[in-house]
Amino acid sequence: MHTLEQLRSGALAGVRRLDLSCKLQAVPPEVFDLADSLEVLNLSGNQLKSLPHDLPRLHRLKVIFCSDNPFTELPEVLGDCAALQVVGFKACRIARVPGAALPAKLRWLILTDNAISELPHALGQRPALQKLMLAGNQLQSLPASLAQAHRLELLRLSANQLQALPDWLSALPRLSWLALAGNPLGWQHAQPAPLPKVPWQALQVGALLGEGASGHIYHAHHRSHPDDALALKLFKGAITSDGLPEHELAACLAAGHHPALCTPSGELTGHPQNARGLLLPLIAPSFTNLAGPPSLDSCTRDVYAPGLRIALPLVLQLAGQIANALAHLHQRGVMHGDLYAHNILWNPATAQAMLSDFGAATLMPQADDPQRHALLALEVRAFGCLLEELLALAEPPTAHHVAAMADMADLARACMGQVPAQRPVMREAARQLSGLMR
Repeated sequence: MHTLEQLRSGALAGVRRLDLSCKLQAVPPEVFDLADSLEVLNLSGNQLKSLPHDLPRLHRLKVIFCSDNPFTELPEVLGDCAALQVVGFKACRIARVPGAALPAKLRWLILTDNAISELPHALGQRPALQKLMLAGNQLQSLPASLAQAHRLELLRLSANQLQALPDWLSALPRLSWLALAGNPLGWQHAQPAPLPKVPWQALQVGALLGEGASGHIYHAHHRSHPDDALALKLFKGAITSDGLPEHELAACLAAGHHPALCTPSGELTGHPQNARGLLLPLIAPSFTNLAGPPSLDSCTRDVYAPGLRIALPLVLQLAGQIANALAHLHQRGVMHGDLYAHNILWNPATAQAMLSDFGAATLMPQADDPQRHALLALEVRAFGCLLEELLALAEPPTAHHVAAMADMADLARACMGQVPAQRPVMREAARQLSGLMR
């Protein structure tokens, strides 16, 4: 985080990114001294209600974050910023989104946790739009113009007021990561068996292991079984970019057990602050995340470690496990919503893999509902993206492996087909991968 003193002294001359959070009520004029270099401006966590009319003077500005400020509408001046691609106004008080506020080159729009009930027609007229995050608003419908958002790949609509989904949504050719939980869609679901209840007093809670968007993960064990190590996820209780904690819990319950899924074994009760929690298997330290999350530049695609290469047999094994896990979820009416390599834990030595993080998951309508099949076809494309990325990591094949790589590439293309209804179902994709492994 930078300081006003650094900015005013000229110490930040030439910086490409500026982060200021110091109770600002106006954008400091010295920011414009950085116009020839500044590409990312982060003003989150201030007291801003407006942006200066001459913001377009920042002619290289590509990214602006103004989350946690008391804006009541998305500033129209954003639309005049010629290079602007990423706009983030999470957890403000925004109720109005003027069409003029949307930059022509918009790729990624974050309006999570606001009070928006209507979106402008202009949103579907931004041809570069790839990522749209709208969870935690008051939307009752989507603008019909979004049917033309042919590059849209990630859409977060959880915790809104949608009573029906438009037909065009499941026909978007590139949509792959969708979250819908917490809308009054009237879908009927089978009730899964509840998890065993585990009292807080029965646990010995240890060190913090990590933190995600929806909660904190701690090392834990039962006091009566000190040798049985577990992980305890305590939900933060607030809305995330994906949705609400109770939707994640419901999806975990519906998912059931599978060897390649990181699903819970118990539900916490009796927390002193009434926090909700889940007990999960403790993942061995030999496991690591397959990739990092998307960057500002990659937008919708994960970032892998430089130089990472994986032998083709391990690629096939890894892909086969995830295909089977996803087929299991789809059969049980769960759309994961966030099928990414950064949500896959794997052991590089053995390629054993586990899919985690159900924060964006959605429970689908009953099996005989055609909408269920149409929506699950969108997630098949996410699996195709994963296959494509894994193939790019595969070691140069021997002659013995060339045919398998070609078949895997054919499957990836089929999963990513432009017409969702023509994609294979996950059960079939898993079967094909099983054949390649043999």
